[in-house]
Amino acid sequence: MTELFNAADYLVDRHVRAGDGDRAAVLSPGRALTYEQLSVEVRRVAAGLRALDVRPEERVLLCMVDDVEMFSALLAIMHLGAVAVPCSTMLTGPELGTLVADSRARVVLGSSTFGQAVRGALQHAPEVRHVVLTGDDISGLPSHVEGRTWQRFLEAGEGMDVAHAYASWPESPALWLYTSGTTGKPKAAMHRHIDIKMVAELYGQQVLGVRPGDRCLSVAKLFFAYGIGNSMFFPLSVGATALLEPSRPSPDLFARRATADQATLLFGTPSFWGPLLASDVPDDAFATVRQGVSAGEALPPRMYHGMLDRFGVEVLDGIGSTEMLHIFISNRPGKVHPGSSGTPVPGYDIELRDPDSGGLIEGVGEPGELYVRGESAAVGYWCRAETSRRVFLGDWCRTGDTYVRNDDGTYTCMGRTNDLLKAGGIWVSPTEVEERLLAHPDVAEVAVVGVPDADDLDKPVACVVPKPGGKVEPDELIAWCREELASFKRPRAVVALEELPKTATGKIRRNVLRDLARSEVRPDSSDMEIK
Repeated sequence: MTELFNAADYLVDRHVRAGDGDRAAVLSPGRALTYEQLSVEVRRVAAGLRALDVRPEERVLLCMVDDVEMFSALLAIMHLGAVAVPCSTMLTGPELGTLVADSRARVVLGSSTFGQAVRGALQHAPEVRHVVLTGDDISGLPSHVEGRTWQRFLEAGEGMDVAHAYASWPESPALWLYTSGTTGKPKAAMHRHIDIKMVAELYGQQVLGVRPGDRCLSVAKLFFAYGIGNSMFFPLSVGATALLEPSRPSPDLFARRATADQATLLFGTPSFWGPLLASDVPDDAFATVRQGVSAGEALPPRMYHGMLDRFGVEVLDGIGSTEMLHIFISNRPGKVHPGSSGTPVPGYDIELRDPDSGGLIEGVGEPGELYVRGESAAVGYWCRAETSRRVFLGDWCRTGDTYVRNDDGTYTCMGRTNDLLKAGGIWVSPTEVEERLLAHPDVAEVAVVGVPDADDLDKPVACVVPKPGGKVEPDELIAWCREELASFKRPRAVVALEELPKTATGKIRRNVLRDLARSEVRPDSSDMEIK
């Protein structure tokens, strides 16, 4: 008989059965739940979903703030054996609608804060039948969609039998996470129930040493693979406490939360550490933090040293991916090699391969494309067979990153092997931004490239050729992008050119453009400006 395993049971009910139901499970600005109370809340939400006829392996999409409602909903969906699809809250309505339609979700859960985006998404997703929103306003939904407030949603589930977690298998689908990494266009990486246990035990416990007394505070939100591991998988796997923050992260806010709630593990990104070091928050704001963690982009050595010298927080840099669910190369506590991603996490194998021949690269300091193998790998991308075959090669996952191995066995990132870039730790497809800019009446040609800022973190810069008689107005073009694209995708600067450099066959020479843009743009720690 096939072994049964349900991730929600592993994360919550296992602790209740062990007699630890009174331990603090989750703490947000408005609510605090023990494991016993979280178990009850998960079943209330699961019952509400059952009342909407949510079935095992059916997708339920979420666009919600990091609070108890989203936290319990993610667990409730897995409790029922359905598939949770948390989506970025930074997307516009049309962008979100693309994901809703692609996932074939019939049920969408949303926070009132993002009600406008949810309503906009429904115009592009005719298969949706039910929308549940926090707050009291469920107006403005299409006629074919039934709307419910969160309270009414819970009331509708009263009396439903959801006492026991669905008898899922380790291989059963549990979680889809949309990513633009590796290939550019959003696609859902499909993860199993067992993947959640794997990352919690391999990285959370064996590298971070997460223990029951820990309190985990994460800058990255729950819709990120990085964030859901930090705020849910790691703490709940050992009976620790998740500290949820619904608001947009800022140095002052996180300093207050860390102090008030005695955070012990602080998870961030370089785009957070930089502003934090430039802020005037008290030097003892993170006195209770025993370990910092960074991912999303390579951590500049100055930030590592700055966090250690000023706040006394050692930050472990690492690399992970949505495809692998969390970090698979990491520095170790007390053994940090600043400027490197560290060494492979237990349970993962790493190879560097020649991007042209595919041959194995074993020499020190010789760059190669990074491949990773481990049990937390996604089974593939939803309805993207061709892309899946390019990325998931047998047991190996092709990351699209160029790395070198150092003489001490650590690995250092050298950038991407394609044209994708990251802005604030989030993948940005240059093509998507270029398509938006080309829709502007004054733009004839455009190429978007990554230009490093003062901390050597890439930011999108648009190189634009105007139409005859047209004029490049940087502020206008950046505002134009904001109208249809998530704000993190906007160009940080616009460079006007008479023509784009091209090869003899007409391909844009992006390497030349990067150098040109770097000479034209003044790097700054927050945004960029033309010299």
